[in-house]
Amino acid sequence: MSGPGFKKAGDNLFKIALLPGDGIGPEIVAEAVKVLQAVGKRYGHQMEFEEGLIGGAALDQGGEGLPRETLELCRQSDAVLMGAVGGPKWDHLPGSKRPEAALLGIRKGLGLFANLRPARVFPALTGASSLKREVVDGIDLVVVRELTGGIYFGQPKGREGDRAVDTMAYSIPEIERIARVAFELAMKRQGRVTSVDKANVLETSRLWREVVLRIKDEYPKVRLEHMYVDNCAMQLIRNPRQFDVILTGNMFGDILSDEAAMLTGSLGMLPSASLGEGTLGLYEPVHGSAPDITGKGTANPLATILSAAMLLRYSLDLEDEGAKVEWAVGTVLDQGYRTPDIAEEGCVPVGTKEMGDLIVRAIQS
Repeated sequence: MSGPGFKKAGDNLFKIALLPGDGIGPEIVAEAVKVLQAVGKRYGHQMEFEEGLIGGAALDQGGEGLPRETLELCRQSDAVLMGAVGGPKWDHLPGSKRPEAALLGIRKGLGLFANLRPARVFPALTGASSLKREVVDGIDLVVVRELTGGIYFGQPKGREGDRAVDTMAYSIPEIERIARVAFELAMKRQGRVTSVDKANVLETSRLWREVVLRIKDEYPKVRLEHMYVDNCAMQLIRNPRQFDVILTGNMFGDILSDEAAMLTGSLGMLPSASLGEGTLGLYEPVHGSAPDITGKGTANPLATILSAAMLLRYSLDLEDEGAKVEWAVGTVLDQGYRTPDIAEEGCVPVGTKEMGDLIVRAIQS
C-alpha cells in the first residue's frame, strides 16, 4: 500500500504488543495469541508477545489510561493486538479521564490515520443477519475511515454559556493520504471505491471530493463513485453487495462502519485495523468490553482472531498466513460450531476457549 507500508517477508522474528484491556479483552486476546502461535509453528515464524496496560486496567494500576510505557512498547513492536477498553466501573469519570480516551491517545501517539473495517458475511452465518438472506449473501466490503481528523479533533471545540461547538476540519494532505489507502486497497480487491461525503452541504466535503477526484487520476484501473452519506446509509441496507471499498471521513466512517457491521449478524465477528505511514498497525475487534459476560467463558473470540489475520496481512506481510486464519474461521463455522452470540438451531455450542482451540486445530490440519 501507499501510505501504510508492509514489513518485508523474510524476517521470521516478529514482536507483537498485546493490550488485553478490560472486560472480555483478556479472554479474547488469549485465543488470538493461541492462533498466532499456531500460525508461527506451521509456517516457521517466531512470534514474541509482550503485554501492556491500557484503559481501565491501566487507570486502576497507575492512574493513566494510556501509560507512557505502553506507548513505547507499541512503538518498539511490529504490530499491536488489542482487546477492549471501558466498562461501567469507570463511567463516573469525566470524558478525558475515561478508559475510552486511551483509544484516541494511542491512535495519535502511533500516527494511525487509516481505519479498515471489513464487513464480510461467512456463508454459514447468512441466517444470523436481521436482513433477508438474499440481501446479505455474498457481502464483502471494507470501510476505510479517516481516523485522526474531522469533527472529533477539529478546533475550536467546547462550551460557551448555552452553546456547544464542535468543528469539522480537513486538510488536503489528510484527505490525500487516506484516499491513497482506499485506492491501493481497491486495487487488491474488486477495483471499486465509493467516496462518501456530504458535499451538497459541507465545505469540508467539497474539499474532500475535489481531492479524491484528483487522487483517482493516479489509479486509472479503479472505478470511483461519489455518494452522499445519507444515501450510503440507505444503500447499505437496500443493496450492500454494490460496495467494495467505502472511503469516508472520521464521523461518517464511525457511523457507517457500525451499520455495515450489523449486516453480518454479530459484532462478535468483526475485526478492524488502524494503520499509519509505516508497517506498524493496531488491530482490535469492533465490539466493546462486554462486562455482562466477562469471566463467563462465552465471549466470541472470532473478531479478535480475524483481527490477528489482518495483523498478519498488513503489518507482517504474511498474506498466505492471514488467509489461512480466515479459512480456518470459515471451516469451523461450516462445521456448525457457534458461540452464544451467533448460535442458531442445530448448531454445536462452544465457549471462548473451545472456539479458539477449534481454529488452532483447523490451522494445524
